[in-house]
Amino acid sequence: MTDSAPRLGLTVTHRRYVPYADAHYAGNLVDGAYSLGCFGDVATEVCIRTDGDEGLFASYSQVQFLAPVRAGDVLEVTARVVRVGRRSREIEFAATVVCRGRPERGESAAEVLDPPLVATTARGTVVVPAPEG
Repeated sequence: MTDSAPRLGLTVTHRRYVPYADAHYAGNLVDGAYSLGCFGDVATEVCIRTDGDEGLFASYSQVQFLAPVRAGDVLEVTARVVRVGRRSREIEFAATVVCRGRPERGESAAEVLDPPLVATTARGTVVVPAPEG
C-alpha cells in the first residue's frame, strides 16, 4: 500500500478466551499485562494488513485499566489506526469483556455481558520498515 488514506480507520478485532491457567491473583484476576499482550497481537495484524510486515511496537502513550479481567472471560480486543506517518502507525486499543465465567453459579457457568465491560484502553505507536523506492 502506498496511499495512507486506506490505512486510516482500519479496524482489526480479535476475540480470546482467558484461561484459568492465566489467573495470577485472588478472585481469578489476570495481570494487566494480559491485555497489553492482546494489544500486541492485534497490532501485529494491523501492520500485516497495512504494510505487509509484522512491524514493531514502539511505545504506549497512555494505558488505562478500567475494570478487572478474570479467568473465564471472553475478551474482544480492537485496534483502530488513528494516525499514519511515514513509518509509524498510531493505534487506539480497547479490551472489552463480552462474556464472563460465573463459577459461583456452577463449575462451568458463564454469561454474555450486556452491555459489555470495557476493561482496558490504550493508545500506542508501531513502526514498520521504510517504504521501498
